[in-house]
Amino acid sequence: MHRLSRRSVSSILRTVGGAARYRKAVTPISSSSTSVPIFDSVGVDESRSRWYSVLPGGRSVAIKSSTQVNLKDSLILGRRYESAAAASDASATPPAERYEYQAEVSRLMDLIVNSLYSNKEVFLRELISNASDALDKLRFLSVTDPELLKEAADLDIRIQTDKDNGIVTITDTGIGMTQQELVDCLGTIAQSGTAKFLKALKDSKDAGGDNNLIGQFGVGFYSAFLVSDRVVVSTKSPKSDKQFVWEGEANASSYTIREETDPEKLIPRGTRLTLYLKRDDKGFAHPEKIQKLVKNYSQFVSFPIYTWQEKGYTKEVEVDEDPAEAKNDEQDDKTEQKKKKTKTVVEKYWDWELTNETQPIWLRNPKEVTTEEYNEFYKKTFNEYLDPLASSHFPTEGEVEFRSILYVPAVAPMGKDDVINTKTKNIRLYVKRVFISEDFDGELFPRYLSFVKGVVDSNDLPLNVSREILQESRLVRIMRKRLVRKAFDMILGISLSENKDDYDKFWENFGKHLKLGCIEDRENHKRLAPLLRFFSSQSENEFISLDEYVENMKPEQKDIYYIAADSVTSAKNTPFLEKLSEKDLEVLFLVDPIDEIAIQNLKSYKEKNFVDISKENLDLGDKNEEKEKEMKQEFAQTCDWMKKRLGDKVASVQISNRLSSSPCVLASGKFGWSANMERLMKAQAVGDNSSLEFMRGRRVFEINPDHPIIRNLSVASKSNPNDEDALRAIDLLYDAALVSSGFTPENPTQLGGKIYEMMGMALSGKWSTPIVEASHADAKLNNTETIEAEVVEPVEAGSKK
Repeated sequence: MHRLSRRSVSSILRTVGGAARYRKAVTPISSSSTSVPIFDSVGVDESRSRWYSVLPGGRSVAIKSSTQVNLKDSLILGRRYESAAAASDASATPPAERYEYQAEVSRLMDLIVNSLYSNKEVFLRELISNASDALDKLRFLSVTDPELLKEAADLDIRIQTDKDNGIVTITDTGIGMTQQELVDCLGTIAQSGTAKFLKALKDSKDAGGDNNLIGQFGVGFYSAFLVSDRVVVSTKSPKSDKQFVWEGEANASSYTIREETDPEKLIPRGTRLTLYLKRDDKGFAHPEKIQKLVKNYSQFVSFPIYTWQEKGYTKEVEVDEDPAEAKNDEQDDKTEQKKKKTKTVVEKYWDWELTNETQPIWLRNPKEVTTEEYNEFYKKTFNEYLDPLASSHFPTEGEVEFRSILYVPAVAPMGKDDVINTKTKNIRLYVKRVFISEDFDGELFPRYLSFVKGVVDSNDLPLNVSREILQESRLVRIMRKRLVRKAFDMILGISLSENKDDYDKFWENFGKHLKLGCIEDRENHKRLAPLLRFFSSQSENEFISLDEYVENMKPEQKDIYYIAADSVTSAKNTPFLEKLSEKDLEVLFLVDPIDEIAIQNLKSYKEKNFVDISKENLDLGDKNEEKEKEMKQEFAQTCDWMKKRLGDKVASVQISNRLSSSPCVLASGKFGWSANMERLMKAQAVGDNSSLEFMRGRRVFEINPDHPIIRNLSVASKSNPNDEDALRAIDLLYDAALVSSGFTPENPTQLGGKIYEMMGMALSGKWSTPIVEASHADAKLNNTETIEAEVVEPVEAGSKK
């Protein structure tokens, strides 16, 4: 119900004046507005009332006028009349007419054929699945009605091709269809005979639950038009004495059904599909192509699939001799009986060949499958030549049921980096033993586990109609979680193996993947952390685990220490390590570019925090507050003097507790990038230079109060703070600390000049004679008189003279 506001009423009254009739004010209101009574005048007789309807269709509500109109309560949309108007509207509403959606059949068929499927070769998968369903229905119904199998006992699917004419024929010995079933199943788009059959089974009391039936959408048959101009379906049901032929063409809105009268084309039972391929798709009529598609998509269908293949066998045949050679043979040996010459030829013939395996390995009991069978299946399925490092075969029941076999490859693939490749095609997804796709690994496994290979077979997956998109749902999330858990169990089994080389090989190939998992998957940090391996200050040649590090920790050690560098050599020679090496504290060496980010995301392991020893405020657990206070007082003036000289290059100058032999070091801020991270970020091809300055953060210049250089500079700060040599020494110390701490100097040329200058000062006159003394010696040599040489006779060794 629409209401006129009180402001609108006031406007009407102002327009026509107090004495004007309301008729004039209300007349312009359209018939689509709300119905309300408007009185002709004030003070008229109660028995007379005039009506001005603004309801659709002229409907109004009869309400008598009062002696004096109360504008607040009665006029136009008073609250006392609202419910009455609504009741009148409801009672007078005409009944709604119901319509069914209409579809343009030719356009709908075009959408199904050209928009539903992205890959033409799936047509064979869909048609074989339909044939398998027909055989399954027959097998189920024959349990209660054995007469259905009297015509033919073999339940199989046969595919024959004619590459010259571009024809593919698919024949099954299934349940077949009657004329009415042809109309219902093939003539009605999106009506699934399999889904209808399953519903009937579910509703029946004796439903045995044969859940191998594949179809569910009712559009798989029309995938034949992906590659065909014309499709002919000849079918014979054991329920009918007649065989019928359905025929349809692509882009047509109608089809024909007729009775088969040609005796040569009669079949005892089942269905024969004949596809007349399009000109561009006649490659599908090659026997090798059909065999390849069957092995890829329908390898594990429950029934045997035979394909018509060309075969050959060898035999010996006689050949005619060359006349010249025959004459020579007669002259050489006229008496010896001549042997006839033969050659080996290959005799070609055509015959049926079994193409599929009816028993997939994942449906067998894991206890009955040998390691050799698992390895053979792995090599055959994924075209590998090495045995996998580990395998896991498991069924899962509960909210979602599926069976799977997972493998860890022995080596990483060559020529590409799977860490950044989310579509690795390593997980083959099957639904009821029919291959669906190998592009679902991103949905079933996180990116960092993309190296895991395997097969997953489920009946409960929420696929779209074309079976090409795995729709996001709770079932998929549950399946993903269980697959990831099994993958971790498999990798953990490798790490706990007695053969340590197996995990070393795994870590060399896939260690980066697990480090990526520390960044992307916080939920599985507890599973990832025990699998990580690093070099350390006490194990420079062999990887150690975090568990081994924790076992080797000192009793008073509270944290796990690490240093990030570009190599083990750089890490073990860093000045940050000096004091920790003296205390025999182990430090992890993070030498892979991804290591530092991975550790920062882990934050802790077994309640022990990860601590970067290159950051400021390092706590080694041996603080002596009185000694630190004395040192700070003694070198306070020196620190202020150095800070003044260095200016904004450093945030502060402090006394270091991590140095023993180096005079100084440049520590990173607690929340900024380390030197290693800054180096990596600068090397990024698409790095953001604006964030570089912000994230670089503060740098703390730490000095070693026990080093002679620092003590000499401390004296200079108090006695002659403006001495140029002392100030240049501070600059050189900073630049040297910049390099030794892992940072990149902003002006390498200037640094080189300072080093050359200091070298010149240090080496001046160390090995050369002073220029003044040399000239004086030359002058003296020129004024010396010539001295006659004395001849000395030789004396034998050991003789006395």
